Amino acid sequence: MGIMRIGHVSLRVMDMAAAVKHYENVLGMKKTMEDEQGNVYLKCWDEWDKYSLILTPSDRAGLNYVAYKTEHDIDLDAFQKRIEAYGIATKMLPEGTLQSTGRMLQFMLPSGHEMRLFAMKECVGTEVGSSNPDPWPDNLKGVGVKWLDHLALVCELNPEAGVNRVAENVKFLKECLDFYLSEQIVVGPGGAIQAAAFMFRATKPHDIAFLPGPKAGLHHISFFLDSWHDILKAGDIMAKNKVKIDLAPTRHGITRGETIYFFDPSGNRNETFAGLGYLAQPDRPVNTWSEENMWRGIFYHTGEAYPAFSEVYT
Repeated sequence: MGIMRIGHVSLRVMDMAAAVKHYENVLGMKKTMEDEQGNVYLKCWDEWDKYSLILTPSDRAGLNYVAYKTEHDIDLDAFQKRIEAYGIATKMLPEGTLQSTGRMLQFMLPSGHEMRLFAMKECVGTEVGSSNPDPWPDNLKGVGVKWLDHLALVCELNPEAGVNRVAENVKFLKECLDFYLSEQIVVGPGGAIQAAAFMFRATKPHDIAFLPGPKAGLHHISFFLDSWHDILKAGDIMAKNKVKIDLAPTRHGITRGETIYFFDPSGNRNETFAGLGYLAQPDRPVNTWSEENMWRGIFYHTGEAYPAFSEVYT
């Protein structure tokens, strides 16, 4: 039994045409279908499942939910028992609730974010196929992101009121979903407050991250690229397309990733992320960043505070 990887993210967008243009022409994703409700489904070139991003029309930006893929359909029943025994309500959504997708287990994280688990999604193959494949396809657009890599959720943190949804999410993911903690930021006297956490299921430094804020929201969704050169080229492509860049190319101390942050037309923060950082394993010691080194962990090159990075989210 186990969760393998992030499966898809469902995002709210306010201008569907502008959003599709952004994810297709700037990031290089491919539209694979559209449903009767006007939701648009897209995938990256090196993904084999039919979609990894769902765009839904709305009057506000933000996250609908994130879904992770399990190895077997029977895993959903086992996870449902665990989650309900933990004290969190679940709902099993039948096959076909989403096109080309099997049944899904729906529940809320302690932070108030919706998560789903699923085991089946139509396999359409990568753009280079599985028979004598080339290293990349000839029809790449824009940045040419390879796959949806992870997302970061903002969780309520109010130590004065005794509220720490970051720590609550970590506990839940460890005990119910078998995630592991790779890195964390601790603050307060003696580092007693877990202010941010980075968790994984396979061998990447993180499949999900939890960051602090006054209320729940989405900080960013991240797409994988191969190298630092690809990150720099991504910045050029964003500039050519007049994309709003949040942070120019830099390196994280946390996860050792190479990164550039930017926004889609609705204000949802995106990231292109390169470098696997290190081999994440269950017995690897957790990297802990202290309060005085927090910004060095986030932006390794400068180590300087950038308040908008934590204050602006959807």
